[in-house]
Amino acid sequence: MALATASRRHRKRKLKAEINVVPYIDVMLVLLIIFMVTAPLLNVGVDVNLPQADAKSLEQKKKQPVVVQVGKDGALALTYEGVDRPQAVDARQLVAKVRAFVEADPQLAVYVAGDRDVSYQSVYEVLSLLQRDAKVSRAGLMGEPKR
Repeated sequence: MALATASRRHRKRKLKAEINVVPYIDVMLVLLIIFMVTAPLLNVGVDVNLPQADAKSLEQKKKQPVVVQVGKDGALALTYEGVDRPQAVDARQLVAKVRAFVEADPQLAVYVAGDRDVSYQSVYEVLSLLQRDAKVSRAGLMGEPKR
């Protein structure tokens, strides 16, 4: 018996120094799915309810105009060719981006889409900012036709 116990002591299993990564992979896949589902739902733009009027629309060139949106709270967002959603910007970023577009194409049309509940003063300040600082020669207001 003494020999049997002594041989068992010498045959001890070696300890493994490995980490079981299967649970970590499961957690990572769940997080990946959560981010894939929630990412399209995030909207960084500004919701704008345009005013309605019976005005004729302007004829457009082939190039898509730059649209500056002014939200209810005065938040600014910018939409331009190649961008599918409005990008939230502050006044300094707005001037820099629009000035770059106008330098590339001096005849570029820039439209301001002010929410119907935003003050006229806010929309007017954005228009004057575009004309004075961004050197926009063709700035206008956007609206929707009456329903």
